[in-house]
Amino acid sequence: MRTAHTNVHTPELPTPYYAVPPAHVKTISEIMRANGYYCTNNAKTDYQFQPPLTAWDENGKEAHFRKREDGQPFFAVFNYDATHESGMWPAEFMRQFMPNYEERPLITNPDQVELPPYLPNTPKSRAALARHYDNLANADEYVGRILQQLEEDGLSDNTIVMLWSDHGEGLPRAKRWTYDAGIRVPLIVKWPEKVEKGQISEQLVSMIDLGPTVLALAGIPVPQHIQGQSFMGEHVEKRDYVFATRDRYDEAYDKVRAVRDTQFKYIRNDYPDQPYLQWIPFSHFHPICQELWRLQLAGELEGDKQVLMQNKRPPEELYDCLNDPHELNNLADDPSYRTVRTRLRKELDDWCGKYDVWGDIPETQMVAAMWPSGIQPQTAKPLFIPINSQLPGKDAMDEGTFKEATALMLYSATQGASIAYTTDGDLNPRWQLYTGPIILTAGHAHIRAIAVRIGYKDSEVAEASFVVE
Repeated sequence: MRTAHTNVHTPELPTPYYAVPPAHVKTISEIMRANGYYCTNNAKTDYQFQPPLTAWDENGKEAHFRKREDGQPFFAVFNYDATHESGMWPAEFMRQFMPNYEERPLITNPDQVELPPYLPNTPKSRAALARHYDNLANADEYVGRILQQLEEDGLSDNTIVMLWSDHGEGLPRAKRWTYDAGIRVPLIVKWPEKVEKGQISEQLVSMIDLGPTVLALAGIPVPQHIQGQSFMGEHVEKRDYVFATRDRYDEAYDKVRAVRDTQFKYIRNDYPDQPYLQWIPFSHFHPICQELWRLQLAGELEGDKQVLMQNKRPPEELYDCLNDPHELNNLADDPSYRTVRTRLRKELDDWCGKYDVWGDIPETQMVAAMWPSGIQPQTAKPLFIPINSQLPGKDAMDEGTFKEATALMLYSATQGASIAYTTDGDLNPRWQLYTGPIILTAGHAHIRAIAVRIGYKDSEVAEASFVVE
């Protein structure tokens, strides 16, 4: 669910808010920073919470692994957003968000693109998909530039590179849906001397597996609460199933749960009396969505192209994804597949019982549990506790002069808080992750600190000045 989404027409939605996970949950990048990695994100942060100050060494369009210390290991994320679904929008819609947008001539021939059988095969639809292919070609060039930078820096042979997307195609019945077109994504791994070039793996992988896999490959212990499992390295845990969910998308509430093995997918629609297409204004900008409505109103949609225009859904869906890759032949009521349906139904029930803790709880109630009285909680301001032979660490101080080397502890009273600190005097300093006492030696130190917790407001800035003579 997009927690920060708002619409002037829907003030009843409990948005905006930020998700508040349990206190012990940290971002994968913060865990890596705590283990010496230089971590950068360039630049999307669609996390359903504000990125904590402790998550990244650098976060933004200029973030790059080249800014790390010599020899420092790094974890760098690069996001290419031109392949977003909005890249297929007509220019007149794009200019509502980007006034200076100029539409480039198509390179891909629209007459040569192939649309899924459930979408209208019209000139407007083909042109939209052709533009998407143009954007994919640009993404390929973008990735090539990053690989070239690794080569130039002598890092190509000892850097693991992973390429994936955050969801399936930005098309109707793909993005926002639990069909393969929406949840099956590319995953390409370059691991010199470990992964053979051109090798194809048929193992099931869920995107929640990326975090524990990266930690394992970096030699960092994976916290026990992390739900995913490693799909590469020394301790691979192969999956028998992957799971998918659909809840509120922008304005529209829904509840769909799905489980897939290597061949079959079972989908449960908890709102079967709800139409497939609901009011999600953002998706209505899509030219293919507009074509669906135009042809529906003209009475010209036929066969599989009518599937998204149905006013009801089956309570259960079952597809043979190998023999029916577009998931159009529902086998849920076919007696010959009863055993498959029963098995997958049980797997989904077990998974929901373990992980789907908020599934049946109204969003307003969930938000109230995270933001009491609708107010975002704030992380407690850090305290500075100096420790030396004269100071046992009983009191917090924000200034002092010491005759000997002194350990400085930072503390926040908020459970699960992380602390960022800096000794830089710049307006935009580089914030360090606090992982243990700071040792003050001869000289003057002015320290600023901010405590953070995911989903909370950052604390006020705490400042302290100390002198060691």
